[in-house]
Amino acid sequence: MITEVQFQQELDLIIANAIREDVGDGDHSSLACIPESAKGKAKLLVKDEGIIAGIDFAKQVFAYVDNEIKIQSLIKDGSPVKYGDIAFYIEGSSQSILKAERLVLNAMQRMSAIATKTHSFVELLAGTNTKILDTRKTTPGIRALEKWAVKIGGGENHRFALYDMIMLKDNHIDFAGGLTNAILKTKKYLKETQRDLKIIVEARNIGEIEEILQTDGVYRILIDNFNYEDTRKAVALIGDKCLTESSGGINERTIREYADCGVDFISSGALTHSVYNMDLSLKAV
Repeated sequence: MITEVQFQQELDLIIANAIREDVGDGDHSSLACIPESAKGKAKLLVKDEGIIAGIDFAKQVFAYVDNEIKIQSLIKDGSPVKYGDIAFYIEGSSQSILKAERLVLNAMQRMSAIATKTHSFVELLAGTNTKILDTRKTTPGIRALEKWAVKIGGGENHRFALYDMIMLKDNHIDFAGGLTNAILKTKKYLKETQRDLKIIVEARNIGEIEEILQTDGVYRILIDNFNYEDTRKAVALIGDKCLTESSGGINERTIREYADCGVDFISSGALTHSVYNMDLSLKAV
């Protein structure tokens, strides 16, 4: 899986690129009417309810723009919030605060939405041994933020990208000439390249699960688009030979039923691709 160092590098790239995109050769609105020496204070106001996320990221953004900005946090990432709550106060250069404002708000609004949705899924799984996973169905360029938000909401991260885990899906299997060929070629590749990557293999039916189980070295079987009855059969068949993961259009109405089938994980792209941003504002005080 991705290391902490790699993850921080992703965050650093996101911040640098977002500021480049938004500020360009200068925030001329602020430069035109606010003296460079002006100092200001602002608050992050919650105008919604849910799970707040992105406060620690906001600190990194402000530090990147101006390391003299002071932040007083009143709420921690992962905390439930309601309308009227104040997440933090910031104080420092007025120009710097305004330069960082939009990136902080954009990131926190989306991260909070993802954390809120993830938390709702986690609550639906309470009392089971099933854990909720995100996917690679993220917004290009800000995957690190969205996966961070899933963790804040109580979920777990799937692979970060194509490079930190092997996942043999239907197209890989078909292009490779079948399940067994795909698995054997993958194991050979990992040995030849001396890579230690876990292997997940997607199964489209019970027959494919039986075929996967004929070959050692598979870390997890992705039970994709199975109904409840077949999922229970798949879990019983797999037993403790490897981990199990259900996926494929699972939502708030169906997630508990799939968990009750006994799968170890449920993955949902909806955690990151189908959310409505939390309403947050940065207001001068």
